[in-house]
Amino acid sequence: MVGSVPPVTAVPLPRRPLDTARSAGPAEPADAVRDWYENELGWATVPGAPVRLSVGERFDVLDVPAEAGHAALGRLAPKSPVAVRGARMRLLVAAGSAEELPGILQWLEWGALPLDLRAIGTGGLMEAPLPPGPRRAGPVQGAAVWLRPPEAGCEAEASLPTMSALGGAGRAPDLVRLVDTLATQVHRLRLRRGCAQPLAAS
Repeated sequence: MVGSVPPVTAVPLPRRPLDTARSAGPAEPADAVRDWYENELGWATVPGAPVRLSVGERFDVLDVPAEAGHAALGRLAPKSPVAVRGARMRLLVAAGSAEELPGILQWLEWGALPLDLRAIGTGGLMEAPLPPGPRRAGPVQGAAVWLRPPEAGCEAEASLPTMSALGGAGRAPDLVRLVDTLATQVHRLRLRRGCAQPLAAS
């Protein structure tokens, strides 16, 4: 009789906090994040968690190793948004740039080499980093974070690298120069890793 009492009193008690945490915990931050992107920036998100941004409408993304990306930051305008997730960096570029990337690489004579340089364009998704500002908790390990966040209340797309930057309207950096710098840095990383492999094996 004594042994049957603890399971009866112990089972309902943990269920209430777990259900409460599920309904009140993740929903509020996700809604706040989604609201910031959609209402402050005018960027489309897709349903589901974590919050993901729809790529190809307002911007495209160049996804590169973080080390190569850091070396190319000087090719970007100071307000050009850049995110980091783990060992990868995501540089936001003008919408349509993903379609231009293969031709640019070919023209720059990088087309024949395997490069760890990926473009995300129309139909693609990008995990939404937490908006800048005070946070109640630190960023989750492995989650995307803004290195250079977009600024609410201004046209973030005006600072994105574009093909028509030279001689065109606005002061966006040149996409061709950015891609050339990224390709050079990615290739250097590949060569460095290739040279290190025999040393590790010996």
